[in-house]
Amino acid sequence: MAESVYKVIEIVGSSSDSWEKAANAAIERAAETLRDLRIAEVVEQDLQLRDGKIEAYRTKLKISFKFEEGRD
Repeated sequence: MAESVYKVIEIVGSSSDSWEKAANAAIERAAETLRDLRIAEVVEQDLQLRDGKIEAYRTKLKISFKFEEGRD
């Protein structure tokens, strides 16, 4: 088996409904431009507030994908 290298980046998704939907939005968007996504780790969740009410749920994720030669 050959060795593999993976790159890890952080992304943030948001949703007016839930942290789960925020994470899903982030992954779906990342999958449009990144190939071979492997792992997603929730590293932080927070809320955006307005007038004392929840306006948006935000989920910060670390995602990894296979590093390919010639890609940053």
